Amino acid sequence: MKYVIIVPDGCADEPQGSLGGCTPLQVANIPAMDAVASQGIVGRCDNVPLQLPPGSDVANLSLLGYDPMSYYTGRAPLEAIAQGIELGPEDWAVRCNLVTIEDQVMRDFTAGHITTEEATQLMATAQERLGSQQIQFVSGVSYRNLIIYRATGEAIPFARETRTTPPHDLTDQSVLDGYPRGPGSDVLNKLMDESFAVFADHQVNIARRKQGKLPATNCWLWGLGKAPKLKTFVEKYGKRGAMITAVDLLRGLAKLIGCQVLEVPGATGYTDTDYAAKGRAAVDAIKDVDFVFVHVEATDEASHEGDATAKVKALEEIDRHIVGPIHEAIKSQGDYRILVTPDHQTLLRTKTHSHGLVPIAVAGTGIEPDTAKKYDDLTAAKSDTVFVEGWKLMPFFFENCDPRKKR
Repeated sequence: MKYVIIVPDGCADEPQGSLGGCTPLQVANIPAMDAVASQGIVGRCDNVPLQLPPGSDVANLSLLGYDPMSYYTGRAPLEAIAQGIELGPEDWAVRCNLVTIEDQVMRDFTAGHITTEEATQLMATAQERLGSQQIQFVSGVSYRNLIIYRATGEAIPFARETRTTPPHDLTDQSVLDGYPRGPGSDVLNKLMDESFAVFADHQVNIARRKQGKLPATNCWLWGLGKAPKLKTFVEKYGKRGAMITAVDLLRGLAKLIGCQVLEVPGATGYTDTDYAAKGRAAVDAIKDVDFVFVHVEATDEASHEGDATAKVKALEEIDRHIVGPIHEAIKSQGDYRILVTPDHQTLLRTKTHSHGLVPIAVAGTGIEPDTAKKYDDLTAAKSDTVFVEGWKLMPFFFENCDPRKKR
C-alpha cells in the first residue's frame, strides 16, 4: 500500500466578496482534488486545540498523528532541528523574524521578503553586537531565523507560560500588545529593542531603502521552546516516509519523526515555487517509501498577503502539477490511499491563521465513496465525517475503519 498526503497550507477560508461570495476552494478550477473527493470521502478535521496557537507547528504535528497537547513544545525547536542544531535539555530555541515595523504597526512580517544573503548579514551583525556565549543569533532562510539560548549555568528565564505573538498575526496592526509577556519576556523585549539600533543604519537597510524596498527594522522574537521528544513514524505507525517542503518547520518535524527530507530545486516556500518539480519529486519518491508528505506553503503566503487571486491561482497550480500527477501515478502502482487537506485555516480577511475545522478528502483502496463530488469548504461542512481531534485522522488513514462518526 502506498500513501500520499498533500497539504495546501492554509487553503481553508471563508466566502469572499471579491470571489462572488465563494471560498477560494469553490472558485478554483481543481479537477484533480474534485476527483479525489468524488472517488472517496469528504469530511472535516480540527488540527489545532483551542488551548494552543493556530500555527503550522501545532497543526502539522497533529496532522501527522501526534497529539499536540502531549507533544508540542514550541515552533522554534523544530526549526533548530531542521538546521542540524542540537539543543541541550535546558537550551531554548526562539524564532527570530526580520520584520518591518513603522509607528508601532507591523508593516511587513517578512521585511519585504528580504533575501537570505541580506538576512545573513544582518544576523551576523546582531551576533557581533548583541550575541554572547549564551545568546546565539542563527541565520536561516530569508526572514525566518533563530536565536539559540544556551544553558550556561545560570537560571533559564523562560517557561511554558512565556507568551509571544507570531508577527504574521499582527499584519497591519499595532504591535503594542504583541510584545512578549511572562517569564523571561524582559530578555526577549530587550533584544528586540536593541536590534532597532543595530539595524537602523546597517548597510543592508541603506541599500534596500535606496532600491525602494522595505528595511528590516528589527528582530521579532516568538515561538520559543525546548527540544521535543517524539516516537518515530516507523515506531508509531510502521511506515517509512519522505517529506517534500521548502519550510524549515516541516523539515525539522520530518527529521524529528525519522522521515527523509527531500530537497527540491525551485521549491521556495512562496507563490513562485516550482509546483511541477514538487509533483515530480513525489512521484519518484513514492517508489521507495511507504508514504510521501507534500507540503505547499504558497496558499498560506497568499492568505497572509490578503491576495484572493493569488490564493486561487496557487490552488490551481497545486491541483494541476501536484495532486493530478501524483494521484495518477500511485493508482498505477497498486493499492494506495491519498489525502488532501490543509493544516489549518488562514483567512484572507484577517491575513492570519485561525482555529477551526478544515476540509479533508481521502480516496483509495478500502475507502467507500460517499456522495460528495467536490472538494471545498462548504461541501465538507455538510459531511458527517468529522475528526474533532485532528491527530486521530492518521490512524484512520493508515487503517481500514469507518470514519462516519465524530471521533
